Amino acid sequence: MPTVKVRNLKNKEVGEISLSDAVFGAELNESLIHSALMNFQANGRQGTSATKTRGNVSGSGRKLWKQKGTGRARIASLRSPLWKGGGNVHGPQPRDWSYTMPKKMRRGALRSALSERLREGNLIVVDEIGFDSAKTKDFVNTLATLGLVENKKQAKALIVDSLDNENLVLSSRNVPKTKVTNSFGLNIYDLLYHEKLIISKAAIEELSALLDPAREGGKEAEAPEVAEEAPKAKKEAKPRAKKAADEPADEKPAKAAKKAKAEEAPAVETTEEAADNE
Repeated sequence: MPTVKVRNLKNKEVGEISLSDAVFGAELNESLIHSALMNFQANGRQGTSATKTRGNVSGSGRKLWKQKGTGRARIASLRSPLWKGGGNVHGPQPRDWSYTMPKKMRRGALRSALSERLREGNLIVVDEIGFDSAKTKDFVNTLATLGLVENKKQAKALIVDSLDNENLVLSSRNVPKTKVTNSFGLNIYDLLYHEKLIISKAAIEELSALLDPAREGGKEAEAPEVAEEAPKAKKEAKPRAKKAADEPADEKPAKAAKKAKAEEAPAVETTEEAADNE
């Protein structure tokens, strides 16, 4: 289990925290991270670019000159793509670029990116991110104290904490190269774009519960419960088969005879009715 030092907003060590191996100890999988990034960017595309075809551009629909006898090339319409101001051929049309990526692959990409940030030394765990008031100056000074400002250049920082922390959200919204999100809104694009990652202890626990497949609440842990229901149905079917086998052999022919009599009775009545009609 990787161990990280916990700091406060004054950049002093407060303690240590053990991180989950499944979430923060995963191997680097560049192809998986690339696939997750392409999926995120594709889902964010508007897909509203469009060009006008010959049916959309303005212009007369009449035939400009007769088909033969003028010495010029034949023409059907002024809106033809061959003419200036005519329609466009095979241009982009509005479409949906989004596609679904398996949940396990998305979570695996997040685990790989988080683990790489930890190996690089760009992950900072803070005990608690709290401000007395919503002041941008206090927020910028805190970033400088944590070592995110060097030579008057601020590093791109992603802060993961609860969005209910109103003072943090308000004091950071005017600061460039900085974004505040919660553990549920963490995505692969933000992890790759921002160089530094600041996470509170509460957000660490939430991320471990969300991304660890062995934790309770994950679909991977619920699979054995569904598999246990199958043997119960087999056990219930066995007593019914025993009841049919335990019945005496003498009772079976008697039941068959009763059924035959019940079927013959309506047939006799129909023949008697036919005789009366004759």
